[in-house]
Amino acid sequence: MHKNFNIIGLMSGSSVDGLDIALVRFEKKNTKWKFEIQKAKTVKYNLALSQKLLSAHLLPAIELKYLEKEFAEFCVKAINEFKNNISIKVDFISSHGHTVFHQPEKGISWQIGDGELIAKSCGIVVVSDFRTGDIALGGQGAPLVPIGDELLFSEFDACVNLGGFSNISFKNKENKRLAFDICPVNIVLNYLCKKIDKEFDKNGEIASKNVLNQSFLAELNNLDYYSAKYPKSLGREWVEAEIFPILEKYLQTETVENLIASFTNHVAFQISKNIKYFSKVLFTGGGAYNSFLIKKVKEFSSVDIILPKNEIIDFKEALIFAFLGLLRMQGEINCLASVTGAERDSCCGKISFA
Repeated sequence: MHKNFNIIGLMSGSSVDGLDIALVRFEKKNTKWKFEIQKAKTVKYNLALSQKLLSAHLLPAIELKYLEKEFAEFCVKAINEFKNNISIKVDFISSHGHTVFHQPEKGISWQIGDGELIAKSCGIVVVSDFRTGDIALGGQGAPLVPIGDELLFSEFDACVNLGGFSNISFKNKENKRLAFDICPVNIVLNYLCKKIDKEFDKNGEIASKNVLNQSFLAELNNLDYYSAKYPKSLGREWVEAEIFPILEKYLQTETVENLIASFTNHVAFQISKNIKYFSKVLFTGGGAYNSFLIKKVKEFSSVDIILPKNEIIDFKEALIFAFLGLLRMQGEINCLASVTGAERDSCCGKISFA
């Protein structure tokens, strides 16, 4: 099999702001994988689809199946338009899908996005459904990105992604890759911003100008999840059960702006707790553009925070899902038991032929 691959990676995150598409060229030199993002873009969801995806976990079964078809058709249209101006032959597509349920303690994680429909409609092999294989082995089915951190970004002591949630991946003293979700980020900050007719807190400007509510902060920082041992991971259900009731209580007496400031501080504190022993940490994801949040993390941790070029900040997860698909097609391990808690490392993902 040839050692150069052109793969489209698809990622739809918990922030529900759009579908990230990245065309990545991978090349294996000796034993090390090299990559180049050749083209990447985010295709925004229209308001109706965005709202359906946000509330997907509450839908009746038949409506959820309709939504899965609608979402897959959105992916097909986005892929075909993305490919229009590309002369490169795409070897296959690797799709994360969109998470509807993530309850690993109950053995459930479901990402909609019908790989069969995408494969048949685009005429390209699709790899999808990466999490269920790990869950079948007793794992969390998350996080999945650490294998990419291990093989593509090994020059950093740790990698932190700031999306709907923040997560971290690193090697311990025994040279074993570990990873877990740290805390919610944009899934909560954007929820609060919408209450004052803002999409998000650009550069952390709202957070930087308002006052911390110390009792709100204390209640957040005392949540059981933060003292739980890993492997552990978060989903929207946890946010709705644990964070939103606290928010609603404080919204009765506190300004939204002060809660945004306080939650930003909470995020910075939780992240800094988990990176303070490292020297060089890579930060990616939309939250990396929140300059006030990054400033607070630096203040709390005194760590050398590396912000890469924008295409890595924006598309690292789509890039790594392309890589997970490549490893699946090669029959190589793409899911690490050390980070998910599964019985063993595994090669996960469903292959749908065109």
